Amino acid sequence: MSCGTLLRVIIDLDTEELLRAAVHNNAEWCAAVSGGGTFAADAWTSARRTPPYYPDGVTLTREASADALVAGMDTKSPGCSVKDSFAALDLAPAGFEVLFGAEWIHRPGAAPVPAASAPAAPAPATSAPGAPPSPALAWTRVADAAELAAWETAWGGGESTGLFHPGLLTPEIAFLAGRAADGRILAGAAANRTGAVVGLSNVFTADGTPDDEAWAGALAAVADLWPGLPVVGYESGDDLDTALRHGFTPLGPLRVWLHTA
Repeated sequence: MSCGTLLRVIIDLDTEELLRAAVHNNAEWCAAVSGGGTFAADAWTSARRTPPYYPDGVTLTREASADALVAGMDTKSPGCSVKDSFAALDLAPAGFEVLFGAEWIHRPGAAPVPAASAPAAPAPATSAPGAPPSPALAWTRVADAAELAAWETAWGGGESTGLFHPGLLTPEIAFLAGRAADGRILAGAAANRTGAVVGLSNVFTADGTPDDEAWAGALAAVADLWPGLPVVGYESGDDLDTALRHGFTPLGPLRVWLHTA
């Protein structure tokens, strides 16, 4: 990838602005993957069931009304979920229970760009039989529907379901693929730009590729596509630890609720 003559501009936002920007960025990503929905002042909702892994509602402010949120979604068919972006709602009376918690994260636009992968070295003699060498991945942006299907197959562990449809191949959304010398996709991520931030999500690895390779490569690709913009997203558990190792800091908690009643 090359940013050509694109001027590097550092965007400086305060923590509250970053948190709101991260929330809105994620809601826009959910709307794009889901193919629609409705944005109101306090929330995004979908009146029809969203694809697997994606919520039916995302709160955009701390003041979002639980009643209004629930009214905008289909709670009659199984699987309705809500991203409570500020961990501020009590949806238990409406038949929901907390599925998991996570942290919004942010990496400054001024943070150093991760180094590109070093060439793969042969596995040392002391390596266990069959242990893969450290990969050297070439990172590119998915260009068409066929590449997107291959990306999703790698992301899904060998299966493509069409969750990420070709309509997502827009200037402000990038599917990033880290490829081995033989063309196999061994790591990847999705990035979407909204306003002054870039959201990073769906970071994955395949065939024993280290998680750090995926994060470093994806961040370098994002910095090349959108120089100087803060990177935001949310993670939990080991993925959160990995993100923090790569220059992210927490912005605040969120919760995902699942309708079970």
